[in-house]
Amino acid sequence: MADDWNDRIITEFRANEGRVGGFFKGAPLALVHHRGRRTGRESVTPMMYLADEQDPDGLVYVFASKAGAPTNPDWYHNLTVAGEATVERGTETYPVTVTEVTGAERDRIYGEQARRYPGFAEYEQKTAGFRTIPVLALRRTR
Repeated sequence: MADDWNDRIITEFRANEGRVGGFFKGAPLALVHHRGRRTGRESVTPMMYLADEQDPDGLVYVFASKAGAPTNPDWYHNLTVAGEATVERGTETYPVTVTEVTGAERDRIYGEQARRYPGFAEYEQKTAGFRTIPVLALRRTR
């Protein structure tokens, strides 16, 4: 079911130069290409992102919230193991390096995302006490 949902978002994203309606209407959305760490299969996952204020074209942050589930999403593990991915934003596709943001910097970035999109605050409440939602930095390499 998640694959059908993702496929519809991906199709709409590509047909409308990176814009979609519904749940993601008006939200910054990227398609992140990653390879399965066990399967080797390429996947594309739609993700809300937060552009870095100092480098909005070269650095974005994504959030492994999994809607507040008790475990991290598979894509999180794929990206952290690989250390690289490809991102589609709008009509542009480019390679990125992947690093995890931790500590006070992670808290600051996640807090800003939660301020802009209150659903992220709800996800953090759901995971309180057993999982800190990871923040990944995707830095453009060219």
